[in-house]
Amino acid sequence: MYEQLRQLREFGTRSLVVHSMMAVTFVAAIGSAFLLSGQLRLVSFVAFVNFTAGLWVSHSVHSLGNTFTEDEYEGVTGEL
Repeated sequence: MYEQLRQLREFGTRSLVVHSMMAVTFVAAIGSAFLLSGQLRLVSFVAFVNFTAGLWVSHSVHSLGNTFTEDEYEGVTGEL
């Protein structure tokens, strides 16, 4: 288990994890908008979109801190 956690030390790996979480939660938001009904649809859609936005903001701030290091990270497309 500790080996998998050690892989998260690299910024590129953490970035991929956060981007995949953002993709999953945004798909969940779209899915809840089409699959649910009533007040539950609205509440779950807003909750998923807010969680996705929170991940985006926190990752953006984290990316700004990474620019001051000597890391060779060039963006998530470079990691794929």
